[in-house]
Amino acid sequence: MHAIGVDIGGTKIAAGVVDEDGNILARTRRVTEPDDAASIDRAVCEVYVELSEQFEVGAIGVAAAGFVNAERSTVLFAPNIAWRDYPLQENVRALLKSDIRVVVENDANAAGWAEFRFGAGRDVKDMLLLTVGTGLGGAIVVGGNLVRGAWGVAAEVGHMRVVPHGHICGCGNEGCWEQYASGSALVRDAQAAMVKHPERAVTLLGLAGGEVSGLRGPHITMAAKLGDPLATELLAELGRWIGEGSASVAALLDPAVVVIGGGVGAADELLLGPARYAYAHSLSARGYRPFAEFKVASMGNDAGIVGAADLARI
Repeated sequence: MHAIGVDIGGTKIAAGVVDEDGNILARTRRVTEPDDAASIDRAVCEVYVELSEQFEVGAIGVAAAGFVNAERSTVLFAPNIAWRDYPLQENVRALLKSDIRVVVENDANAAGWAEFRFGAGRDVKDMLLLTVGTGLGGAIVVGGNLVRGAWGVAAEVGHMRVVPHGHICGCGNEGCWEQYASGSALVRDAQAAMVKHPERAVTLLGLAGGEVSGLRGPHITMAAKLGDPLATELLAELGRWIGEGSASVAALLDPAVVVIGGGVGAADELLLGPARYAYAHSLSARGYRPFAEFKVASMGNDAGIVGAADLARI
């Protein structure tokens, strides 16, 4: 059965028709307004109408950045879109005037499922996905099943508290893992280092256009690949936080593989090497148990579309 996967971003949605092997057969996108939730409803319907003209579609999977209820129908809360207890499934069905199957999924869960079914985790039954971007998202697969929890909001690993009274997080708590293991944390620490040690930041400053505020995550990866010591150290520190936090998750869930998604995956071994080292040295009973593999996600920007579509069939 073909399904449509819809990946909702802050200002646009990307959608595609996906077959049962995880191949995207056709794509489209729409611009949306994050403060106008109804515009997103309409956009989802528009892409369905467009894509269903070419393919027979049996389900729609919608990947949304936010807390999704256990029934996979309502967005309980979203940080960047005006969704509060928002009945997304019901609204889309009403606009379509159809009883087509519509499933709403957390975007990290959708991406994680795509990696588990078709990507870096396809050979295991137990997997942890970390999406390292503005924040730190997560998806957990145990025994071949996506872990959603009693109310649908499991796997928010970025909000495990790892530093007592640490950096203030957007969730309202202090010391959350994503404040140390995210693209935002990488840039924050890099900018601080540029100000404190300008003599070591010549390469980064050049890539940032001469302004500390112009620095972006890809600049750090680029500089590290050029052999810049400061950039290399910054990525190693990010890797350390990823590895140590993953060891804490492993104490509870024991994954066979940790998949790293998000733009920092471009750093490859500059990030994964330090992550593996920190994981191995933080793991309980180390030396007497197997270590999880660390891999870069392989589905790229297609993960949300593919995962949402595949989960809509389940």
